[in-house]
Amino acid sequence: MTKKEKGRFANDINIKNKRAKFEYEFIDKYLAGIVLKGTEIKSIREGKVNLQDGYCYFKDGELFVKNVHIAPYAQGSFYNHTEDRERKLLLRKQELSKLESKLNEKGLTIIPIRLFINDRGLAKMEIALGKGKKLHDKRDSIKERDVKRELDRMKF
Repeated sequence: MTKKEKGRFANDINIKNKRAKFEYEFIDKYLAGIVLKGTEIKSIREGKVNLQDGYCYFKDGELFVKNVHIAPYAQGSFYNHTEDRERKLLLRKQELSKLESKLNEKGLTIIPIRLFINDRGLAKMEIALGKGKKLHDKRDSIKERDVKRELDRMKF
C-alpha cells in the first residue's frame, strides 16, 4: 500500500442509521458479525455505505440483512460485488432463537442501526429489535429534542 492509499481507507468507520431512531422504538440491541465478499470491506473502509432502507429477516434459521447498500469498489474490476445483495449476520444460537421468537410478535422488526469496524479490523453491525412509532410518538421525539437543544443553548 502506498502512502496515498493509506489516507483513503479509514479504521475508525462508524456509519449510523439516524432515521431508524426516529422511526422505531428500540427494545433490544445486538452486536453481529457480517459476512462480506472481497471488495465490500474496502468500500466500507471508504465509508460508502447506506443503511437507511435496510432490514433483517430469518431464512432457514439464519439471520440475513437486506437493502443495505455498499457501493462497488472503484478499483474492483470484475471481482466487484453486487451492491444490494443479502448478507448473512453472525450471532449466537441463543440470540438467534430469542430474536426469532420475538419477531413473531405483531409490529416488531429487526433493523440495522450501525456498521463499524472493531479493534481487530472486523466489520460488525449493530442491530435492534424495534417497534414502529406512531405519529404522536414522533412528535414527542421532536419535542424532546427541541427542549434539549434549548437547554444546551441556555447553558452556554
